[in-house]
Amino acid sequence: MLLYQMHELGRAWMAPMTYWADAGAKMFAAPGSWLSTLPGASRVAAGCELLYRIGKDYEKPEFGIHSIQIDGNAYPVIEREMARKPFCRLLRFKRYADDAGNIAELKDDPPVLVVAPLSGHHATLLRDTVRTLLRDHKVYITDWIDARMVPAEEGAFTLDDYVAYIQDFIRQIGADTVHVISVCQPTVPVLAAVSLMAARGEPTPRSLVMMGGPIDTRESPTKVNDLAEHKPLWWFESNLIHHVPANFPGRGRRVYPGFLQHSGFVAMNPERHFQSHWDFYQDLLKGDLEDAESHRRFYDEYNAVLDMPAEYYLDTIEVVFQQHLLPRGLWDVAGERVNPGAIKNTALLTIEGELDDISGQGQTRAAHTLCTGVAESQREHITVDGAGHYGIFSGRRWREQVYPQVREFIARYAD
Repeated sequence: MLLYQMHELGRAWMAPMTYWADAGAKMFAAPGSWLSTLPGASRVAAGCELLYRIGKDYEKPEFGIHSIQIDGNAYPVIEREMARKPFCRLLRFKRYADDAGNIAELKDDPPVLVVAPLSGHHATLLRDTVRTLLRDHKVYITDWIDARMVPAEEGAFTLDDYVAYIQDFIRQIGADTVHVISVCQPTVPVLAAVSLMAARGEPTPRSLVMMGGPIDTRESPTKVNDLAEHKPLWWFESNLIHHVPANFPGRGRRVYPGFLQHSGFVAMNPERHFQSHWDFYQDLLKGDLEDAESHRRFYDEYNAVLDMPAEYYLDTIEVVFQQHLLPRGLWDVAGERVNPGAIKNTALLTIEGELDDISGQGQTRAAHTLCTGVAESQREHITVDGAGHYGIFSGRRWREQVYPQVREFIARYAD
C-alpha cells in the first residue's frame, strides 16, 4: 500500500500553502503592518492562521522544564540524556542548587522512573507529571523515538524488546532504590519487567505506581478495547501497517504511522475538535490572546505524533487486548514465563479515573489480583472521582488530588 507515500506527497504539496498562510497571518495582524489597517484584516489574519495550523507539520515538542519552585525557591533544571537505545532515550531532569543545605536535601530525594507510553504521542505529553514530581523526587523518563527516524538496519522492536529496555533502565538507575511510575500502556510491560527480575532473584524497585493501564482489558471494556478485540490481527496488519517512505532515515521500516493514529484520535470526538478550531478562530477575531495561546499549546502537543514499530504494535494488540496473556498467566517474554506473583519486595499502588474511557475501571486494579506475593499492607488503590484518562496524570486533579497521595506512598517506601 502506498498510503504513507501519498500522505507525504500531499504534505509536500500543502507546504507552500501553509508557509503562505503563516506569512499572511503575520502580515494582516502585525500592528506595524499597513495591511492590518485594511477592512476585514482581522478576519483574513484569523483565517490564515487557522489554515496554517491545520496544514502545518507538527514537530516533537520540547519538555521546556527549565526551573521548578520548591518551598518558594526557584531551582534550575537541566535535561540530560542518561542512556540511548535505538528506539528510546532515558532522560533525567536534574535539579541544581547553590546552597549546601538545599543540595543535601535534593540528593536525599528518592529517584523515580516515569515510563511514558509508546502509543502515538511523545513523552512530552507527561510534562505536567514530570514537573510536579520534580518538587520531591529525582525524575527520569523514557523518551521514545519516532520509529520513522530509526534506520531499518537497527532491526525490529517488539513488545519483548520493550520489556528488556525497561529492565535495563531500572538497573542503570538502581533497582534497589528506584520507584517506577507507569502511565497507561506501559503498565503491562513494566509489570512484566519487574516480574521477570523478581523471578530471577534480582533486586526490584521499591514501589510500582500504575496509572490507567490495560492490565486486564476484560474488566469494563471500553470502545478502544472493543475495536482491538473484535477485529482479527490480520485486519490491523493489512489496514494500519505501512512502510516508511524514502525521505526518512527509517525508510522501508514497517510502522503504524502517526498520521493514522492521529486520525483515530480525532475520529473519537470530531465535533469537539471542530468546535475547538472554530472557537480559536473566534478568539483571534475578538483579540482573546490568552485563549488563543491555550489552543496553540494544546494542539502543538496533541497534533505531534510518532510512528510506532509494527512488530511492537501488533504484539500489543495480540498479547494485551486479544489473548489477555498477562492476567491469564500465559505470557512468555524471551522464553521466560511472566509471573507477577514472584514480586515480593515492591509496594504496589494502582490509580484509575472514574470516567476513564480508554482504560476502564478495574483494568489497572487487576494488578493486585496478580501480585499475590506483595503483602496486603503494601498494596493500595485510588479511584479518582470525576477524572478521565488524562486527569489522573495531568492537570489540576493530578496536582491537587492524585500527586499528594503518590508522594506519600513513595515516601513511605523510600527508606
